[in-house]
Amino acid sequence: MCAALVQQYPELWLSRSWTTRERRPGEAEDAYVFVSRSEFEERIERNGFVEYAEFLDNYYGTATIEAPPGRDIILEIDVQGARQVLRHYPDAVPIFLVAPSSEEQEARLRRRGDPEQKVQQRLNKAAEEADAGRELRAETIVNEEIGDTVEAIWTTIEKARAGR
Repeated sequence: MCAALVQQYPELWLSRSWTTRERRPGEAEDAYVFVSRSEFEERIERNGFVEYAEFLDNYYGTATIEAPPGRDIILEIDVQGARQVLRHYPDAVPIFLVAPSSEEQEARLRRRGDPEQKVQQRLNKAAEEADAGRELRAETIVNEEIGDTVEAIWTTIEKARAGR
């Protein structure tokens, strides 16, 4: 989703998250910065993350970043990370993407190759995350079809820019 967004709108820049999880079969090598747990924890000690969280036994985080001039940064993060970002950057625009149904979410998780245990853990977290998305006053967008979702995200970004 985010890759399609930045491809269509070059004024956006996608920050690549770090993670300690293993790369999924068929997943692009540059989908994340894949590191060991010790490498991640060393960067935490050096205050090298804008946000980070432990999710389902793995760390995920956004390294300290600077976007190219004139471009807005897109962060692909969970609600824990969004809370941290909003504390430091209260003008950030949180957008919460949801699957059209829990059945579709489960099918998508299975298609991307998540092990059964992770599928169930992610499904169990979904309701909790939806509540957190509302708490953060995030714009909620149903991710039904990629083109429509990209347009809805862009519309949200444009509204936020106009309001500044």
